[in-house]
This record gives sequence, structure tokens and C-alpha cells, in this order.
Amino acid sequence: MSYKIYLYDTDTDCIGSGTLSSAYIQSQLEAAAGQDIEVHISSVGGSAFDAIAIYDLLKKYNGNVTTYIDALAASAASIVAMGGQTIIMSKYALLMIHKPMVGSGGNADELLKDVQMLNIVQSRLAQIYMDKTGLDVVTVNSLINSVTWLSADQALDLGFIDGIEDYSTDISNSAIIKNYISTAPAVYQRCINKILTNKSNMNIENKELIEKTTSVLDKIMNFFKKVVNKQTITDKGTLHHTGELDEGTEVYQDEDMTTPAPADTYTTPTGSKVAVKGGQVQKVIPPAIDPDADPNADDDDDEATSDKLKAAKKPMSVQNKLLEIKAKLHAQNSLLVEAKEALEAANNRLQKTREEVKNEIRSDFTPEGSKRSNKAKTEPAAFFAPTSTVAKNAVRKAIAK
Repeated sequence: MSYKIYLYDTDTDCIGSGTLSSAYIQSQLEAAAGQDIEVHISSVGGSAFDAIAIYDLLKKYNGNVTTYIDALAASAASIVAMGGQTIIMSKYALLMIHKPMVGSGGNADELLKDVQMLNIVQSRLAQIYMDKTGLDVVTVNSLINSVTWLSADQALDLGFIDGIEDYSTDISNSAIIKNYISTAPAVYQRCINKILTNKSNMNIENKELIEKTTSVLDKIMNFFKKVVNKQTITDKGTLHHTGELDEGTEVYQDEDMTTPAPADTYTTPTGSKVAVKGGQVQKVIPPAIDPDADPNADDDDDEATSDKLKAAKKPMSVQNKLLEIKAKLHAQNSLLVEAKEALEAANNRLQKTREEVKNEIRSDFTPEGSKRSNKAKTEPAAFFAPTSTVAKNAVRKAIAK
């Protein structure tokens, strides 16, 4: 639990007097005895010298100090606010900085001394703002000279504060529904409120349902991504990539394409060398041409040799291709089964929810003679309703008169 100190202006006190003086703050810090403290500020300012003293006390305090600008930190109060390790400002508050002032009189020499003193004080105040914001001296002095008022957003952008305190509550589905039914008849409001009360876990269930369905869809997308992805077998493992293996192509060492391939030079079955660095192809060097090869060799021999090589490679190539297709089909079937189960579970959950909602809003009143379920209650007969023929005739005569 943090120790709280409030620096709120009163009718007689501001920064430098009463409960807003440096002496009072010192006594409060001694009472806190190293606990984390929260200093709440709502002040138009006051003494610049007392503000600097309070700033120093807060900076030297052993515990964690958080300053809160609750409504206004103007003039000297803005210096006090800078003393927190963390500065939080209400979204509705204001921060104001300006040139230091003094009320004095005297001759020209005395007034000149006051000007020199005020310039020195401003330089010290500017340094405090610069230490907090990281802004340069020209920018800070420009803000001071212009008498700058800052909203919470502006103060955060400039670095005067570390965060904004927002009191707005999260908007839920229940809150939105209640807002729309606020003018509805009481009977309808009671029905809706009962549903919202008894179904407080519906949002949680729907969230779990959405997350589960999203997970299945992600897996489906990843599967098709793997189908589109290409693989290049090399002497140092398989490279996974999309598109052609050219310069600039991103290459990975796993099918999910999440881990970039290590920097190295890879040799493909065709003899090309692929230089990889930083997960990208830097260079592709085609296979070297044998200088001793006869370019005018007999085409029939080439064809015969090619046919022999194809014949030798064909069984292994076909087998590998079949295994690859089989693996893809197996993965696709498993994924479709999982998707089917997830969608069935989602449908069952939605059906259950519909039935529960229908049961909640179902009326328990059935007019006499209605064809609705006989389990519902019927309206009791009014105590004054005539039941015998004589009584009914008497009522008719009375009405006729």
C-alpha cells in the first residue's frame, strides 16, 4: 500500500505555505519511512524556490515516488510534478509552465538585480524540464516564454509525463444492450436483465469458441501455405522458400518458414551454389561447364545417355514423389478432421445458447384456451367473474341500465 500525500491548494495555501510547503513535505516523507509514495497535485503554483526544494526531496527519497497531476499543475506546481520517478496525469488535467515572476520595487539597479535573478531561476527550472523530457534548451525556453498550457496528450507527446490516467470503463456487450433498452417497458427490461445476469459466462464461452475456431483456421492457412511453398534439396539440408530461388529470396530451414536458414553456401543437385546470409539468398552461382566436354558430341549418344540416366532415376524419383503426395494427403485429411470437429463443437455450442435464451424469455402465462404447452400456467379466473346463468343475466341487466 502506497503512502499518499496530497498537495491540493486551499483558500489560504499554495506551493510554499501550509500543507504545501517543503517543510511539510519533509515531515510526510519522514513519516512514510521508505514506503512507496503517491504525491497527488492540484495547484496553481506558488514559490519557485519551495518547488525546487520539494523536487529535491522527492528525488532523494529512498522509496519509489509517483506523482499524479489530478487537475492542475501550474507554474511552481509543475516543478513538483517533475520530482516523481513516474508521472501520471489525469486525462482531464492541465499542465502549465511559464517564466518566473517576482513582485518588487526599487530603483533601476535593484530592478536589474531582480531581472538577473529571474533569468538564473528560469535557467534552473528549464534544466529540470529538460532532464525529464530530453528536449533541447531552445525548445524548453520557448515553451516557458510562451506561457504554455498542455493537455495530457500533449504533455505525454513532449515527454513531461509518463502516462495518462483514464477512468472510462471497458464497454461490454451487456452495457451496450442496457443502453438500448433503457427506455423500454419495465417488463422487457426485467427479461433482458435476467438473461444478462444468468448468462454472465456467455462472453467467456464465445471467446473460447472464437479462439478455438481461429486456431483451426490458422492451421488450414498454414497447410495451404506449405503446399504453395517450394523446397530445394541441398548438400546441407532442405531450403524452404516461395517463388524461384533467386537473389533476394527469403529462405528458411523449416516447413513453417519461421526459422531463417543459417548463413552458408549451399549446393543444389544441379550443381548450382546458393550463397545465403541473413535468411536471404545473396547470390546464385550456376554450375561450372566442363571445358573438356565436346560441344559437337553426337546427339544420339547424348540422348542415349540421358535416357539411361532417366531410367536409372525414374524409380527413385517416382517413389519420392508418391511419398511426398501421401504425406500431404495425410496432413490434409488430419486437418480437415480437426476442422470438422471444431465446427461441430461450435454449432452445438450455438444451438445450446439459442435454446437457453429461448427458455429465459419464454412467458409462463397462457391465456385460457390457448394451444401452447399445457405445462405453462393459465390465468386464474377473476374473483368477480359470474359463473352461473342467473348471475350472468343479472350482470347483463345491470350493464343495460
